Amino acid sequence: MANHKSALKRIRANEAKRLRNRYQAKTTRTFIKRLKSTTDKAEAQELFKKVSGMIDKLAKKNIIHSNNASNKKSKLAKFVNSID
Repeated sequence: MANHKSALKRIRANEAKRLRNRYQAKTTRTFIKRLKSTTDKAEAQELFKKVSGMIDKLAKKNIIHSNNASNKKSKLAKFVNSID
């Protein structure tokens, strides 16, 4: 266990950030699943705009790696373009 006041504060702050990051990542995953289950092209394009923004935010905050974000966006764009 930490002995310093600043270390205790760091532990509290890190836990708060961890929960926030988990919430944002989980919300993004939910939207990705919603996008993948869409069959309507117009709706998929709207959702893709929102999801790609969410993925960019995760990458910007280093919750996911930037290459991982690019890979996800690329695959989702490919999926959206394949919908008839």
